[in-house]
Amino acid sequence: MMRGVAGVFMALMAGSVALVFASQAFAADVPAGQRVANANACMGCHAVDRKLVGPSFQQIAARYKGDAQAAGKLARKVKDGGSGVWGMIPMPAHQSMSDADVHAVVGWVLAGAPSK
Repeated sequence: MMRGVAGVFMALMAGSVALVFASQAFAADVPAGQRVANANACMGCHAVDRKLVGPSFQQIAARYKGDAQAAGKLARKVKDGGSGVWGMIPMPAHQSMSDADVHAVVGWVLAGAPSK
């Protein structure tokens, strides 16, 4: 009986370890900016390829393409919030996001919000 319980325990542990490594491999495939966007509720108002409450990340990239000041403008918009650029619904401020996270999201958005 003990041998059977130990065997089951070892099989469960091996499966758990495999699941952790699979999750880490998947996370490595997701760009850092997208991971930050997912973790900070950005996807509640924005989608990669279609308008939700706010514009899609691809629409934002297209609007700011070629604008050398875009990264700074968008970083301030994320931190401070605002309205009027894409309509009357305001974007809330995200003051608690770290500068590194803001820059990761903005860089990813300006790159066209690629999935890899």
